[in-house]
Amino acid sequence: MRGTVHQEPAYVIHRRPWRESSLLVELFTLNAGRVALIARGASSARSPLKAQLQPFQPLLVDWTGRGELKTLTSVEVRRGPAPTRTASLYSGLYLNELLQRALPVADPHPKVFAAYIDTISALADATDVEPVLRRFEAAFAEALGYGFAWDLATDVGQPVLPEYSYGYDPEQGIVLNAGPGTRLQNLPGEALLALARGELEQALCRQTAKRVMRVLTDHLLQGKPLHSRTLFTHLRGERNES
Repeated sequence: MRGTVHQEPAYVIHRRPWRESSLLVELFTLNAGRVALIARGASSARSPLKAQLQPFQPLLVDWTGRGELKTLTSVEVRRGPAPTRTASLYSGLYLNELLQRALPVADPHPKVFAAYIDTISALADATDVEPVLRRFEAAFAEALGYGFAWDLATDVGQPVLPEYSYGYDPEQGIVLNAGPGTRLQNLPGEALLALARGELEQALCRQTAKRVMRVLTDHLLQGKPLHSRTLFTHLRGERNES
């Protein structure tokens, strides 16, 4: 990778303290993929960097360095919509954690970057986050080579029929003949066809999409946990108690 980069579109997906007064910041960038930068002095009281390096803010960044850890040299904050409601914020944290844990370092995915921008924008106004998340997960999986058609049973090469039940496996997609090793089974054909039409309003469609995408993202994560899922669990518990 180039030793010096200028004006790279980026978003902060994770950050943590680094040594005495700096931050280790992970960015998702348009042309360089996921990169780790040292923001020197960012934790000091006089530095504006700590306030600038916030999740969901569109940034233009400069950095230098050829090793695994680069050095941040400049940040320009751009205006853009950002999630503010609790469910939307948790959803954004989920997106960031998914990118951080599933994307290889320095592997550009411009289509995922575009989908991320659209999703953050949608979350800023969303009162219903589930359809927004499902669409991002589908775009993310497609970019990583795990896309599939909701309305095609790959093992028989035939369209899904509404009266049948189907299975799902990340390596195969939707299958008619679900064997003992198939990750998901008993997926209703009518729900799969509705999802192929982009319908996510009905409860059966939501449940089916969530089951499939949970298995798919777990496969992409290769066993790495997502702490943001715990936040969602707490949020659901608080809603049930209210």
